[in-house]
Amino acid sequence: MRLRHLPLRLIVAALLVFATVHARAAEVDEVTLAKQFGIGSLTFIVMEQQKLYEKALAAANVGHPVKVRWVKFTGGAAMNDAILSGDLSFALAGVGPLATMWAKTRDNLKVMGVCAANSMPMLLNTRDPNVKTIADFSSRNKIALPGVKVSIQAILLEMAAAQAFGDDQYAKLDPLTTTLSHADGMAELLSPNSPIDSHFTSPPYSYQELEHPGIHTVLNSYKILGGPGTLNTVYATTRFRAENPKVYAAFLTAFREATDFINHDKRAAARLYLQGSNDKSLTEDELVKMLENPDIRYTMVPEGTMKVVSFMHKHGRIKVEPKAWSDMFFPEVHDLPGN
Repeated sequence: MRLRHLPLRLIVAALLVFATVHARAAEVDEVTLAKQFGIGSLTFIVMEQQKLYEKALAAANVGHPVKVRWVKFTGGAAMNDAILSGDLSFALAGVGPLATMWAKTRDNLKVMGVCAANSMPMLLNTRDPNVKTIADFSSRNKIALPGVKVSIQAILLEMAAAQAFGDDQYAKLDPLTTTLSHADGMAELLSPNSPIDSHFTSPPYSYQELEHPGIHTVLNSYKILGGPGTLNTVYATTRFRAENPKVYAAFLTAFREATDFINHDKRAAARLYLQGSNDKSLTEDELVKMLENPDIRYTMVPEGTMKVVSFMHKHGRIKVEPKAWSDMFFPEVHDLPGN
């Protein structure tokens, strides 16, 4: 039967059904990914410089061109705001921001981890010669970190305080902390007249600081956790993954390729980092030396996450505690040996 012989109401109904199905089938035409400062964002920088996501999207046959847009944030809190507003497709931040979003959005957006990005030791460095352990910190000291109470460094500092002073004293050092970007925190630490004399940060900043006379390490995150710990994770909303299956799958393809690239050729990865970050504070050889440090690992496997998340739940930072690390991550990585 020809369409012109159908009643008008049936034609309208058919067109509405077609439009609805087509709208549901259409995936996004732009994807926004967030980087941070430092080599914790190296995987994303390799993806950007090599256009790996664009290549994976082209191979995924999405049905239309998809623009890849990169933005930069100084910490996880700002990324979480962007995820909540719908302005960000994939965030790259620590376990703390991921756990916060996972617990906070379980009844609506359902933010979940896509994968881990890397495991790196975070170091609390100081220029105060009298501070040998965290028990030596006093009101005269100021500790810079990426986000007071919410960053992974802030949570690890509380875990260390609980271990050193007793569980009920976990927040003892919180009044000494202040929020600064990694780069600004390093600048303040290295300035002898700055009131900020300590900095809890990640590579490359932590290692760069130790190159300066009078700077020493008070705390190593791997010792707090009893082993390697994830520095950065990637996360997104359940709705984004459900509505954009090809775009999401293409991301995982590109991310795996970038991870393999870094592990296969660290010098080439270092070169891409310096090009993409415009970081003038490091030479290629210095960065390669950092990347060859066995403590710095580029892996999609979440490590040490449950210790962090259990601590956050115990002290009221999140209202729900996952039973396993996989509860916070999408199924595509459940076969990995995470912890």
